[in-house]
Amino acid sequence: MFIIKITTEARNDFNRLDKGMKIQVLKGMYKVSQNPLATPNGYGKPLGNKGGNNLTGFFKIKYRDIGIRVVYTLVRDQEIMNITVVSERDDDYCYELAAKLYKKYGDSIFDDVFEKIQEL
Repeated sequence: MFIIKITTEARNDFNRLDKGMKIQVLKGMYKVSQNPLATPNGYGKPLGNKGGNNLTGFFKIKYRDIGIRVVYTLVRDQEIMNITVVSERDDDYCYELAAKLYKKYGDSIFDDVFEKIQEL
């Protein structure tokens, strides 16, 4: 199981969700953290180029029933899953936000620099 860490921005967005949504989102994150790599062996869905943004190295979790999308990166050698975005499942907004955070954090978004999710 990968250790789950989260950006400040994703934490703030997560905290805005109602209790029922938080529970579903956390359950999904924990499930994916068991094997967050790309399918067919894992649960990860790689992003690549989305909406003109190069999000290579980013993955997504879709929650169709509640309209939420989570975007994450991996620190593979340390088995860390960095949650970078928790947002409504509007592709343009979600991917734009991920691209902005990539610009803000740079390549450190793929490093062990965020807080553990247990602190939510």
